[in-house]
Amino acid sequence: MKLSKARFTAALAMSCLVAIATLTTAGFNGGGNNQVGGVSIDPAGVVRTATVQENQELVNLLRQEVAVPRGDLAAPADLRMVSLAGLQEAIREVRKTGGRLPAEIRYLAGLTAVDYVWADKDHNDLILAGPAEPWTLSETGSVVGKETGAAILRLEDLVVALRNVENARAQGITCSIEPTAEGRQRLNAFLRRVNLRPGQSPVALEAGMKEAFGPQMIRLNGIPANSRYACTLVAADYQMKRLAMALVDSPVKGLPSYLQMSRNTAHTGTQNPRWWMECDYESLTRNEAGTLWKLSGQGVKTMTEQDAIAANGEAVASGNVDKIAQKWADSMTGNFEQLAKAMPVFGDLQNLMDLTVVSTLIVQEQLEDRSGLQLDVLRDQDALAPIAFDAPQTIAPECSFIKGRSGWVVTASGGVSVNAFQVVHDQRVDPALDEQLVSSIAGGSWWWNKTSN
Repeated sequence: MKLSKARFTAALAMSCLVAIATLTTAGFNGGGNNQVGGVSIDPAGVVRTATVQENQELVNLLRQEVAVPRGDLAAPADLRMVSLAGLQEAIREVRKTGGRLPAEIRYLAGLTAVDYVWADKDHNDLILAGPAEPWTLSETGSVVGKETGAAILRLEDLVVALRNVENARAQGITCSIEPTAEGRQRLNAFLRRVNLRPGQSPVALEAGMKEAFGPQMIRLNGIPANSRYACTLVAADYQMKRLAMALVDSPVKGLPSYLQMSRNTAHTGTQNPRWWMECDYESLTRNEAGTLWKLSGQGVKTMTEQDAIAANGEAVASGNVDKIAQKWADSMTGNFEQLAKAMPVFGDLQNLMDLTVVSTLIVQEQLEDRSGLQLDVLRDQDALAPIAFDAPQTIAPECSFIKGRSGWVVTASGGVSVNAFQVVHDQRVDPALDEQLVSSIAGGSWWWNKTSN
């Protein structure tokens, strides 16, 4: 398409959704909110940017709900053990009083990752172990570790992951934010009707381009669309695109935007870079007895491919990769750990990957039967009913522009894919993996720190 002598396509990225969720116990509803991370979602599923006042009101609300950790929970631990048997019993005790689940239960004793899964046959237990920190609120209302800023694992995400393993088996867990074919056609028609004067920026056409392009559609598979899990997938996908298209400043020095990398390069209006994030670990190993598993690696990598845009506006995977788009994807993967602490939604995504692999492992390896612990409380909708949020459905387009060698640059789409089954399938035996994670459960607590040998 041509505007005067310049060729360009719009960088139409998406608004973001992150939802916070609490858990309900029988006869008691916890509080919830459809605003976090600077955005809001309305009952129609439309996302908009939250105002400064709304953001501050959210943080004030959460301060009342996120209790300050005390005792041993107020100190970090290199390896904290969480007994799922003890956790379920703690939830049962809360149910008896009809009270709200305390913060230490909702935030899994401050775990920031899952490194080990242990089927403890001697105590009829399943134990998750990983690093842990006292939790606090970030400026955007995310619950993060006080020491490093790493996102804290959520019981609600574990519940959703565990209950949807079979759904994931049938259809996979995916999220995508996609322009419509009709929107692309309307945009092309709009661009054919206008002309840019020499030296004029297409920014002047932004309002018309947005109206022509219309809302982009959110598609979710494998998990409930109104869950916090689903909202986190949407948020992470959106934030990735905003970083790529320079709609938000990167908090990581080594991760410039794709638009910055694309300056003074050639582009074509019939090719569209697409990025998505996948579940990716260095390894899943187990001991010879098949009672202990270790999960290694950051869990997330960024992928890219070029979509070919047909005349009818449909996007089809071309199998080709743009070199600069690949360079940006590699840069995001390489800087992901730092990015996840600067933008907690990416840390939340890492945690979803961990909890989904853990849940898939439990089901695939029949760890409930092998350990003698049935996760009946975690599976019981009456015992733990995640609050249903307004499901994200559409996101308004945003525009970003940069001058390339042959015109103005580019549109983006993509998503998130969580293939935990492949990770579990590819596990291998490590004879050196130590099984002795714990010696005792001190004081009957459902969580404890590993002491030095």
